[in-house]
Amino acid sequence: MEETIENAESIIKKWDLDASSTSTSTSYNRVANLFRDNPIDAKHLLNAVNDLHHAMQFVIKDSSSSKLLVRAHNLMQIAMKRLQKEFYTILSGSRYFLDPETVSSSRSSKSYEDEVYKDNESQTKVSVFVMADLKSIADCMIGAGYGKECVKIYKFNRKSVIDETLYYLGIEKLSSSEIRKMDWELLEKKIKNWLSSVKITVITLFRSERILCDYVFSASDNIRESCFSEIAKDGALVLFTFPEMVTKYKKMSMEKMFRVLDLYDAVCNIWVELEMIFNFESTPVVKSQAMTSLVKLGHAARAMLSEFETAVQKDSSKAVPGGGIHPLTRYVMNYLVFLSDYSGAISEIIVDSPMLLQMLPKSCYLDINIDSPSSAVFIRLVWLLLVLLCKLDGKAQLYNDVALSYLFLANNLNYVVSKVWESNLKLLLGSDWISNHKKKVREYMSKYERTGWDKVITSMPENLTTEISSTEVEERFNKFNLSFEEIYRKQSSWVVPDRKLQDHIKISLASKIVPIYRVFYEMYRGELVRNGTGMESIVRFAPDDIQNYLSDLFHGASVSDSSIGWSGSSLPSMSTSTSTSMSTSYPQHKADK
Repeated sequence: MEETIENAESIIKKWDLDASSTSTSTSYNRVANLFRDNPIDAKHLLNAVNDLHHAMQFVIKDSSSSKLLVRAHNLMQIAMKRLQKEFYTILSGSRYFLDPETVSSSRSSKSYEDEVYKDNESQTKVSVFVMADLKSIADCMIGAGYGKECVKIYKFNRKSVIDETLYYLGIEKLSSSEIRKMDWELLEKKIKNWLSSVKITVITLFRSERILCDYVFSASDNIRESCFSEIAKDGALVLFTFPEMVTKYKKMSMEKMFRVLDLYDAVCNIWVELEMIFNFESTPVVKSQAMTSLVKLGHAARAMLSEFETAVQKDSSKAVPGGGIHPLTRYVMNYLVFLSDYSGAISEIIVDSPMLLQMLPKSCYLDINIDSPSSAVFIRLVWLLLVLLCKLDGKAQLYNDVALSYLFLANNLNYVVSKVWESNLKLLLGSDWISNHKKKVREYMSKYERTGWDKVITSMPENLTTEISSTEVEERFNKFNLSFEEIYRKQSSWVVPDRKLQDHIKISLASKIVPIYRVFYEMYRGELVRNGTGMESIVRFAPDDIQNYLSDLFHGASVSDSSIGWSGSSLPSMSTSTSTSMSTSYPQHKADK
């Protein structure tokens, strides 16, 4: 044993930080990073410490060798002081350049160079060697009974890395009172920053820290757990408390719902990683806080969805001149299109589907599997659309002209169907819903044509093969002229914004009016000339004129929302700034809509 201690002493004393009597010791101590600059000597030092530790265990059993034990203990103190210094130097010098992911993968592969890009090869090698050195020192110190000193250095260094990284990412601890006092613009900016940082923080920062901790302190399960918990827990709590704080904002109005859903989605998307990283018995508080935030965000989203529904039901805005698309229709459909991007989140937070199911007409859900996960979203969306369509029915009754009310319904329902078809709502509502409501649009168009143009159509004889008198011919032309002029003048201010629908109506009207008028025109125009009748005063329109007049319909005058009383509606208007902020944040995943 004495020989072992002497051999260890010859190596350990070369690296004594307090030695100053010999030039040799001093030159060794000038080595700033033993493990980087003299890896062979570093390995010898670790071996010497391990041999010394084993020798001390044997010496302890022999009480007569107390002087030898004191000598060994003093050597161990020298070695530990040097290893602490090396451990601190390595951690400090590579605090932001460690690559735990690479080390983790390299342990399970034959050649880590095969798994990294050539540009990063040298950096990866450095990271691997650095982490291997940290692990060697930690194993040695823990084995020698100095794990506490090693862990203290590690915790101090790595916790500062976590804290500084969160600071630079803009993740800060905020109280509910601070949140309530904020302007929405500032809070939304913080939400955007949190959304862009949360995945990086969890998957890159916390997961890498967990891998690093597990690797360096693989010699002790208790140490790696307590170490990681103390390093990461506080920062993780700050990160996942923020979404809960957002729900305490002073005015969580319905147009802010999409930010709440963004937060909800973000937490859900990293939940699996979160459970894997914080699976220690000492870190359940992190998962608990994340779950609390999810619950609070769900409550807030449900409240805002109910507020949205109530606002639609209470809307008292006026009818739109010309029968065009009502701002309520645009607002609700834009809202639902955005909402459809969050079908996963919505299905998780909606809990009132059974109640709504009892209120919906059976025709709305005959082909739907009520027990399927998507049924909750379907039922909620169908209900909101039903609320909108009922309001539109009410607004249609505000028109004095029945034909205009049907044109209004055709325009707005066609807009609804188009928005469904062009968005994720198509997937959520299904082809049956779309085809049923397209059929309804055609019914409204048919009723518009019948009530709006019946006087013109019936002004022509039903049976053109039956001869009629010259007097009746004049009466028929006059009746046609008066009814067409009256209807055209009235409908010249009516609008059909959708080009396809507009063309469809024009073609349909022309097919019902122009052919029969052309036949009547060709049959009796010559007779009027032969009778010396003033044809110009009787036959005011050639068939091509009718076609041209019909082509000019449905362009109407533009009408602003304020001119119909929309600004006084119970629904908030989607201002340009609000719309812009939405469109710029819906994502990549949902954004950029």
